[in-house]
Amino acid sequence: MLALGFAGAAQAQTTPPVTQDDSSANDMVVADSRIEPDIVVAARVPQYSYQVGQAVTVLTRAEIERRQTIVLSDLLATTPGVTVTRNGGIGTITAVRIRGAEGEQTLTIIDGIRVNDPSSPGGAFDFGTLLAGSIDRIEILRGPNSVPWGSQAIGGVVNIVTATPSQGAQARGQIEYGAHNSLYANAGLSGGTGALTAAFNGGYLRTDGISAAANGTERDGFRQYGATGKVGVELAPGIGIDLRGYYADSRTQYDSAFPPPNYVVSDSPAYSTAKEAYGYAGAHANLFDDRFRNRVAFTIADIKRDNFDAPNTPVSFFSRGRTERFEYQGDFKVIDQLRIVGGAEHEDSRFNDGSTFAATGITSAYGEAIVNPVRQLTITGGVRHDDHRTFGGHTTFGADAALALDTGTTLRASYGEGFKAPTLYQLYSFYGTRSLVPETARSYDVGIQQRLLGNQVSASVTYFHRDTKNQIDFDLGTFTYQNIAQTRAEGVEVELALRPVEALTVTGNYSYIDAKNRSTGTNFGRDLARRPKQTLSVSADYRFAFGLSVGGTVSHVGDSFDNAGNTVRLDGYVLAGFRAEMAIGHRLSVYGRIDNAFNEKYQTVANYGTDGRAAFGGIRVKLD
Repeated sequence: MLALGFAGAAQAQTTPPVTQDDSSANDMVVADSRIEPDIVVAARVPQYSYQVGQAVTVLTRAEIERRQTIVLSDLLATTPGVTVTRNGGIGTITAVRIRGAEGEQTLTIIDGIRVNDPSSPGGAFDFGTLLAGSIDRIEILRGPNSVPWGSQAIGGVVNIVTATPSQGAQARGQIEYGAHNSLYANAGLSGGTGALTAAFNGGYLRTDGISAAANGTERDGFRQYGATGKVGVELAPGIGIDLRGYYADSRTQYDSAFPPPNYVVSDSPAYSTAKEAYGYAGAHANLFDDRFRNRVAFTIADIKRDNFDAPNTPVSFFSRGRTERFEYQGDFKVIDQLRIVGGAEHEDSRFNDGSTFAATGITSAYGEAIVNPVRQLTITGGVRHDDHRTFGGHTTFGADAALALDTGTTLRASYGEGFKAPTLYQLYSFYGTRSLVPETARSYDVGIQQRLLGNQVSASVTYFHRDTKNQIDFDLGTFTYQNIAQTRAEGVEVELALRPVEALTVTGNYSYIDAKNRSTGTNFGRDLARRPKQTLSVSADYRFAFGLSVGGTVSHVGDSFDNAGNTVRLDGYVLAGFRAEMAIGHRLSVYGRIDNAFNEKYQTVANYGTDGRAAFGGIRVKLD
């Protein structure tokens, strides 16, 4: 059974219920117990996992702490269907690709706010500066899902939820020191009384880092301080106000100069700064005994980036991106067997890089029907229409079904469409083309999950296929962006979770992803760049009765190519990490880990360095 899924991703999939209220449902062995509907990423409203026909992986705060995760992308890299590349050490440009799609085709949400960068050429969210200290929960949906979420959800959606307050008072904190003179500290305080709840978290990371250039000797460091906050006020039963905020100030040293005569990545004193501010102000009203839930919100994403060739020099490049979004969503449970979800949105975005200032807007409406014709079967279908100020209108469809049998077998199938609007840079920059149309994708997947031995064993297999058309790429013939690319990706994802005894947890996944270039030309049929066909990972943790926990994760990433012509090979690699934590009472614990324990030499991007063996240790405290 371990051979089926030699991997390490946490996931939450609830057992099919005996009764509709699901009060006795147990989560999969690697997740905290949850009896509430909490999968939001699929339909953009809370659902039980047995109602979701799409492939979703859930990572909880417990898994983040068990794995001692600092940079979130390190944890995402061990989940099924996900590959991660980074241009050097912590803080450098990091792309998360889902099922072989582009990194720019991954939609990222933090606390209900779209955080993809409107000032970057492809509109990607850079995971390089996203730390895990304030995060309580991550949902990774694999496959197109533009009906509820709109543009960029071609590869999938990463939905991130930061610390959420509850009644009473809670506090947590940690401090860690380790390799490369790295210091990390994080603290959070949350609580509530009566109608008011609030949660605040602050963090700091400093490291001397490694050389971003693989052949370099100069260390490229990283520094970030940031904070998140949530405040909720219930004005009346079911009626309230929600405020959320996220801020991060980062400084990253990097090597990207290409000096003569070799024109390769080399040591450089260059560095960049990034200031990211995301905000949410909303109100909700739950009417008719909570059968009709309404939400209105205004969100903002503001990103400022500056590049410097060396300290004490003028800015060599800057970009400013800003998105403002107004949205309404209604969730109406018409009868127990029928739920209607719909909404309307308007988004304005703009960017400025010193040479180009541009702005655009998009107005959208969507609707979904969630139907339970019988207790075991959930069918979801939806449609969305987007009207873009520049390229015009686009309509998207999607549907999925989940059949959860009382035998512990769950069958899933989905058809999804995704689109990605041309970015402001692709439309209006010196290299832009205003006649661009959206990138589009059509995908389907089918899967089966089986639970055995009273949920001590859970195994699942999913097959997927996606075709992407009108993909925007840089045309070397015209030196402009054009709709010239087509791609195809298909593969299989296998997941396994075991809990043979209460103290031992073993999780695993294996992914085979065949991502091909289908564009007319010399690269037709070749592998897409930086898409390894096979990834494999296993994670195991054991907790002794006296409070000691030990664990480890081993991951394998197969060979890939660094360029579209498949002439530059990136060799596959195996990474192993080991960890331990000792509880001292109920509130304090000390922990330590060794990353890349066997000092594997590898690259995820050609000519860029990666971390060798590194050890870290810290203290964690919780008060409640």
